[in-house]
Formats: sequence, structure tokens, C-alpha cells
Amino acid sequence: MSYKTILVHVDESNRSDLRVRIAAEIAKAENAHLIGAAVTGVSRFIYQDGNISASDPNLAIHLKFLRERAEKAVTGFKNIAEKYGVTSYENVISNDEAGGGIGLMARYSDLVVLGQTNRDEPSPSVLSDFPEYIVMNSGRPTLIIPYASDVTTVAKRPLISWDASRESTRAVTDAIPLLKRADLVQVAIFNPSSKPDAHGEQPGADIALFLARHDIKVEVSVHKTSTDIGNAILSLSHDLDSDMLVMGGYGHSRFREMIMGGVTRTILESMTIPVLMSH
Repeated sequence: MSYKTILVHVDESNRSDLRVRIAAEIAKAENAHLIGAAVTGVSRFIYQDGNISASDPNLAIHLKFLRERAEKAVTGFKNIAEKYGVTSYENVISNDEAGGGIGLMARYSDLVVLGQTNRDEPSPSVLSDFPEYIVMNSGRPTLIIPYASDVTTVAKRPLISWDASRESTRAVTDAIPLLKRADLVQVAIFNPSSKPDAHGEQPGADIALFLARHDIKVEVSVHKTSTDIGNAILSLSHDLDSDMLVMGGYGHSRFREMIMGGVTRTILESMTIPVLMSH
């Protein structure tokens, strides 16, 4: 199993170059094709009611500005891809908002790389629930890069938050190409007694064996906590000096609004290391 197509979202934010660097390093290691995708931020549905026309001079000026901003983002992507020696790459500009444009392209990719929402640096082309939307709707593993910390390595010391759910299973399986290159994978299980049938007599034994068969070096730890599990995961990742968290993403959509589970919401809001999520 390997990643052969990696999609990275690029934009005008301060952390876009970091996302591209991480995506480029993974693409080079996996010998994968790398796609840098920018969006104009205007939904493709805007013209469907017939009330708005691209021939409107005021709209045309605004669309030109949005297009030029996207072109600047993909130029930065190309420079970094070349710098890091990625042999197969392309850049794409989607005339759409981020959720729609990136979400569609994600379905033809093995891994999506994007940034955590920074509410102090709102983007005119990206809605605040963009990461959640991609996790829940793309059907692909999503590697989310934090905005508040410098990332020097990814997946050398990963931490898996394992709860034996379908979502967690999907995330671990999706992360295998990264986990195989890790020095040591830590598997953490919180409050296994709450799901005894799923974890079995020895919580963590089955997932450790599964990973070992992929030649992945793994250690398992079991934790009991009465506090918020999301914060407990973040605290443990700090104590272990982890450089990536792997976990299932939980939630559902109501119209366009994303309703996320408590642990997922905590991680997405407070993460300090890259998080690979699958739903």
C-alpha cells in the first residue's frame, strides 16, 4: 500500500508554504504525483440561478482579482515542489469555493493535505469548517497541518488514538504508508472498559498485531481518564513528543453545517501537531 496521488490545498495564508513542503516530502518519499490546488472562492453554483453573469463589469473585476490570487498561490507551490525534487506534479485552479473544489478533487487522490482553521486569519476563499467538511465528505484521509506550531518532522513518532471504531480503523489503515516509515508508533487507548466487546481481553493487542504484520514497530499504552479525552490525547502527544496524531473523525452534516463529535472538535481546535483523520 502506498500513496500515488497527493493533493495539497494552497492559498494566500502564511502557512501554505509549510503545507506544500510537508506534502512534497511525502510525495517524494512515496514516489507520488503531487497536485497543488488553489480555489477562487466563488461557488460554481453562483451562476445557476441566472441572476449573476460573469459579463457584469464589477463582477468581472472581482473574479479577476480572485483568479490572480489563486495563480500566485500555485506559483509558490511550483517553486517548492521543484526545490524539494518532486518529479511528478501539477497545479490546478478551481473556480469554486474550497469545500466544493478540493472535496471533488480529493476523491481522486490518496491523501489530502490542508491547514487547520486559524480564526485570527480568516480566508476569503475558505470557510471556517473547511477541514471538517473535507474529513467528513471527501472519503479520503486528510492530513491537517496546525497553524500555531512549526512542524519539522511528520510521522517519525506518530501517536494513534485507538478506540476500535470503524472511523479509527479507517484512519489507521489509511495512515499505513506513513506509519511504515516511523521510528516507533505509539498506540493509546483511553477508557477501554467503556467498549469491552470492541477491545477484547487485552486492549490494543489486536491492533498491535495488525500493525506488526505490516512491519511497523509499535507500543501500546492504556489510559484511564475522567477528563475530556480530546485534551488527554493532546497532553499525551506532548509528553511523548509525537509529531503526528492518527485518529478517526466523528460527526455529521446538517445542510452545510458540520456537527463534529466532542473529541474531534477538541483536536481540530487545539491541535499542535499534524493530525491524520479519516471518517
